[in-house]
Amino acid sequence: MGTLTPEELEEQKKYMYEKLSPRRRRFVDKIGYDEWEPFAKPFDPIDLRQDITGRTSQQLCEEFIRDVHVSRNSEYAQAAAEFGVMLVMNFEKVRPIFDFCVWYDELLKKEGKNP
Repeated sequence: MGTLTPEELEEQKKYMYEKLSPRRRRFVDKIGYDEWEPFAKPFDPIDLRQDITGRTSQQLCEEFIRDVHVSRNSEYAQAAAEFGVMLVMNFEKVRPIFDFCVWYDELLKKEGKNP
């Protein structure tokens, strides 16, 4: 859509709006015609999102499972996969969990306990 002029984009937008079903038109009216962006680019699929190392959540999970020698079908592996997705998506709730795990590991080492 980058080759169209703003006037042509507006013309296309108006044409699309007029062709909408009444139900979809009510949705557009609710958010506001000016706010409606029919040409918005889609979000990256989660499979293409990468963490700061350049790995996808799938790659992180596979590497983790391989390194800790856990069955892929276990509940443990499923939880690790979910955590990998949250990590790659950079959810804010991942950081406190990570920090707590590091802290707890250090606490156990300091007290001479084995997890």
